[in-house]
Amino acid sequence: MDSAKPARERILDAAHELMLTVGLARATTKEIARAAECSEAALYKHFASKEELFIRVLAERLPRLSPLLNALTAEPGHGTLEENLTEIARRAALFYEQSFPIAASLYAETSLKRRHDDAMREMGIGPHLPIEGLDTYLRAERDAGRIRPDADTFAAASLLLGACAQRAFAYDATTGRPPADDFARRLARTLLAGIT
Repeated sequence: MDSAKPARERILDAAHELMLTVGLARATTKEIARAAECSEAALYKHFASKEELFIRVLAERLPRLSPLLNALTAEPGHGTLEENLTEIARRAALFYEQSFPIAASLYAETSLKRRHDDAMREMGIGPHLPIEGLDTYLRAERDAGRIRPDADTFAAASLLLGACAQRAFAYDATTGRPPADDFARRLARTLLAGIT
């Protein structure tokens, strides 16, 4: 661990690595602090709980979708729809691919899932936000005339992001997960056929 990094960064790095290797349920704050070369008290100085730390790992260590969606929504009509949806799908596919091994243990332990859901509600975040963000972007493009007026943008957003999540769930490295770039391009083209 690079002890020259600020403690918060070391903690996030250690948590990310441990959550990937041993899973969220088995990555204790004590082990994370040890790997980050700090005390558990220092960890709690930066993060209120393991759930908050997990959420911050997802937000700060994995590919981010919200900044892209916000930028595209602010300027509908910028770039081609195919380019924009391909980049959205690529980032979403990579996010789900990297987050699935970490988050999978949430579903194995009911109390951990409940604490995680409570922490997300308290922080005002959750897995519904990317769908809502993509829906907002697609509505802006619909208003700009680049998507059919009768297109169901919420369904389209759900289909695109659901396919990206399914790619992470259904395939692993040993069964030949489709490469993110090719998958994103094909997904964007297929979705566009239904909404343009």
